[in-house]
Amino acid sequence: MMMVFDYYYDTSALLSDSCREKLSGKRIILASNRGPVEYHLSDGGNIVEQRGSGGVVTALSAIAQYADTTWVASAMTDGERRAAARARGDSLKVPLMGDRFQLRFVCPPKSAYYKFYSVFSNPILWFIQHYMWNLPYSPNIDAKAYDAWENGYVPVNQEFARAIVSEAIRRGPSPLIMIQDYHLYLAPAYIREMLPNIVMQHFTHIPWPDPGYWHILPAPMREEICRSLCSSDIVGFQTRRDVRNFLNTCDFFLDDADVDIHSHTVTRNGHTTRVVAYPISVDVANLRELVTSEWVRNYERELRPLCGAKTIVRVDRADPSKNILRGLEAFDILLERYPRLIGQVNMLAFLVPSRTDIKQYQRYMEDIAGLVRSINNKYGTEEWKPIRVFYENNYPQAIAGLRLYDVLLVNSLYDGMNLVAKEGPIVNERNGILILSDTVGAYEQLKDGAISISPVDIEGTVEALYKALMMPEGERKSRAIILRRTIEEEDITLWLTRQLNDLLAVEQERHEQAILRSFLRQLHR
Repeated sequence: MMMVFDYYYDTSALLSDSCREKLSGKRIILASNRGPVEYHLSDGGNIVEQRGSGGVVTALSAIAQYADTTWVASAMTDGERRAAARARGDSLKVPLMGDRFQLRFVCPPKSAYYKFYSVFSNPILWFIQHYMWNLPYSPNIDAKAYDAWENGYVPVNQEFARAIVSEAIRRGPSPLIMIQDYHLYLAPAYIREMLPNIVMQHFTHIPWPDPGYWHILPAPMREEICRSLCSSDIVGFQTRRDVRNFLNTCDFFLDDADVDIHSHTVTRNGHTTRVVAYPISVDVANLRELVTSEWVRNYERELRPLCGAKTIVRVDRADPSKNILRGLEAFDILLERYPRLIGQVNMLAFLVPSRTDIKQYQRYMEDIAGLVRSINNKYGTEEWKPIRVFYENNYPQAIAGLRLYDVLLVNSLYDGMNLVAKEGPIVNERNGILILSDTVGAYEQLKDGAISISPVDIEGTVEALYKALMMPEGERKSRAIILRRTIEEEDITLWLTRQLNDLLAVEQERHEQAILRSFLRQLHR
C-alpha cells in the first residue's frame, strides 16, 4: 500500500530575495510525468485530492508563491482522468497549492500511455541511463520497442507539448518553461517549433551515460532525443560528469552541432543551448522539522530496540540500480570474517516497492528476500537477527531509521543524485559514517566526508564497513561535520534559485537582442 505524507512546511522563504523580486509578474509552466497533486477515487466514487510528497515537489511548487504557475502532468489514475474530464481540457484550480497555482492534465489513450511509460521510458531509457543492460542477453530493440516509440513515447510527448503551448499562449505574458526528466525528452523540440522565442529549460534527474552506451538505442531515436534537448535554452543535469557526457554525446551523434566543451554549449541552426550542472539536494529546514514530529518519534521508539551495539542502515527503492544484493553479500562476508561482530552489528534495510509490474524488478526483490533469509539463517538466533527488512513506502519510518545509523550504506550502481546520502547526515544523531559509491551523483559533493567505494567491489565494501564500524569518535565527528556543512550550504533552495536565475538571465538576454534587432531595422529604413 502506498503511503503519502504531508511533511512539507511553509516555503515562503525558500527562494533568495533577488530571485523572488525577479519573478514578480512572471509566469512559469512546469511539466513532468507525475504531478504534484494526486487524485484518487474514494469508495463512494468521489475525487479525493492529496498533495504529493518529496523535496522536488516542495521546491518546484514553491514557485507559485511568487509567480503564476501551471504544472502540466500525466493523468495517471482514474481519479486524475475524471478530474481532467471535468476540466474539459482546461487547467484546474488546486486550493492545496495556493491561489497562483493551476494543474493541467495530459490524457493520452491508456494504450499509448502504457507504451510510453511501461515499455519505452522505464524498461529502455531508465535501464540505458543507469548502465543496467546485460548486453549479451538484453535489451532487444524489437518491433515492440519501435511500436512503443512510435505509438507511445512520440505521441505522448507531442500531447505534452500541445498542452504546454496551449497554456503558454492563452494567459498573460510569455512564460518560462521548466520540463522535468527522461519521460519528456522530445517535448522541447515540438514546443520550439510552435513557439520559437519561448524561454525553456529541460532538467534530467537521472544519470546521462557516456556516448558509447547510447549505441544501444537506434540512431534515429538517440539523435532525435539529443536534437530535441538542444532545442531548450538550458539543459540541466545533476553532476558535472553528466554535463560532460551529454556534450560528448551531442558531439558524437549530431553532425550539425557545434559543441564547445569549455563553455558547455551546443549550437545548432543558430540556436545555442547551455548545459549546466544543478545538483539537487534536500530541504534541510523541512527535514529538521520532520524529525521532531510525532510520526518520526514514534517510529524511532519502535526501531531503537532493533538496533545492535552498532547498526548499519540502508534506505532504497527496491530497484536493481540500488545494488542491494552486493551490499547484502558484503555484510554476509563481514560477519564471516569478523565473527566477534555477530550479535553486535546488525542491518536495518528500508526498501520501498518500485515498479512492481516490471519483471526485472519482481525478480530482483525475490533475490533480495532469498539472500536475507540465507544470512539470517546462517548467523541469526532466536534472540537476534542480523538483518531486518521493512518493505513499504513509509517515509517517516525511513527517516527514523536514518536517525539511528552508525553506518549508512549507499552503494548504488548509478544514481542521478541519491538524496538518501544527503538526508542521512542531516537527520542522524550518532555522527554516523556514510559509505558512498563513487558512481553516485552525490559523490561529487560529499566525497570529502564519506568513505568511497566502487559499487561492484564487494571486497572493498566489506573493508569499508569494517573501517566505518571501528572508526574513532573524533574522526566520525569531523566527517559528520563536513557532510552536514556541505549539504546545508548547497540545499534545495540553491538548486531552485540557480535554475530560475539562469532562466531569467536568458529571458533578459533575449529581450535585449529583440530591442537591438528592432533598433537595427529602424536604422536601415
